[in-house]
Amino acid sequence: MTTAMGAALRRIQLGNALSAFGNGFTVPYLFVYVAQVRGLGAGTAGVVLSAFAVAALAVLPFTGRTIDRRGPLPVLLTGSVTAAVGAMGFGLATTAPLAVAASAVMGAGIAVMQPALATLIVWCSTPTTRSRAFAAQFFLANLGLGIGGLVGGLMVDASSPGSFTLLFSIEAVMFLVLGAVVASVRLPRTPRVETTAPTAKAVNGWRVLFADRAMVQLCVLGGVMFFACYGQFESGLAAFATEVTRISTSTLGIALAANTAVIVAAQFLILRTVERRRRSRVIAGVGLLWAVAWIAAGLSGLVHGSQAVATALLISTYAIFGLGEAMLSPTVAPLVADLAPGRLVGQYNSAFALVKQLALAVGPAAGGLMAGAGLYGEYVVAMVACSLGITWLALRLGRSLAPAQDQPLRSVVVASSAGRVQEPVAA
Repeated sequence: MTTAMGAALRRIQLGNALSAFGNGFTVPYLFVYVAQVRGLGAGTAGVVLSAFAVAALAVLPFTGRTIDRRGPLPVLLTGSVTAAVGAMGFGLATTAPLAVAASAVMGAGIAVMQPALATLIVWCSTPTTRSRAFAAQFFLANLGLGIGGLVGGLMVDASSPGSFTLLFSIEAVMFLVLGAVVASVRLPRTPRVETTAPTAKAVNGWRVLFADRAMVQLCVLGGVMFFACYGQFESGLAAFATEVTRISTSTLGIALAANTAVIVAAQFLILRTVERRRRSRVIAGVGLLWAVAWIAAGLSGLVHGSQAVATALLISTYAIFGLGEAMLSPTVAPLVADLAPGRLVGQYNSAFALVKQLALAVGPAAGGLMAGAGLYGEYVVAMVACSLGITWLALRLGRSLAPAQDQPLRSVVVASSAGRVQEPVAA
């Protein structure tokens, strides 16, 4: 069974990496594509990118229940096909309504894929191996994303809308590849989580979740994290980089590559250290790191005498974000799984994905509106404050976590040591 689970996990992660490779072709350029290449303006670009996340609000409340009842594979296949249709439509859209519609379709597809993938990883791991499984998944996904961003940067031409259509076409194909790879996976009959037959208990999953104080706190913390980081990559930070720091669109690809390079280089170097620390303290440290990243971004807009220094500061912003992401990947997703009752793993993963998408709906809209109004100084200050808020919320969360949830490896070691001490007494 262990061998079968390991083989299934490797195939799932491979498919996700290939999908991320396709996604990397377009992620750095979404704001620029809508605002400049299609000439729809910064405000419209913010709305289009928000539609990507808002679509999740319609599908994610039902996704967790479906995963827990029917399994994650059918949900993932449906999401991959939907995302492919949306990506292709995005590349062909020339008006604001078409861009909004395509963005919503692609966002809905990607939204349901995320909790399905997370649930598959939970099924194929144990509490002691889960951090490494999620770290490996994040590592491979970002490797694919970074390579895709580099290749896309070589292919993109801001004066040629056709070059962007090609990028979105490649992304659509990679979503279909993900579906095909996952469809070939043979999961063991019994996943390594507590499961129950579809009953009324699954229907009451939201009631159970809202009564879970630690999970509610984690969702609030996650919302701030996603707003202050991922919610700004494609709108506010991209606008700041091009309008204030004045880097080229191709340099955005290099900045994203720096983000990915740090993740790839640091992920397994810091994994052993991170998984031995309290999860709440690790997340608190990420908040401080990201505050530094936003300060570096702000300084890049104040350096007027040397474009090279300004560009280096902006790229360092993405790199510092990457270090924080590498710390979060073996921390947050496994914590969601460890908080969830076995019968509601899909529900908890879906709820956290819903929080992420809500932050991604508000984040680009806020960043786009502030960019459109030219409030770049206020924007950076607000993001620094959000990052410091992450630290505060993480420390509060730590008070609500059981030792096995906040520091699982230490709990296993302590339990094992206690067992060895008690053995002579039992004898």
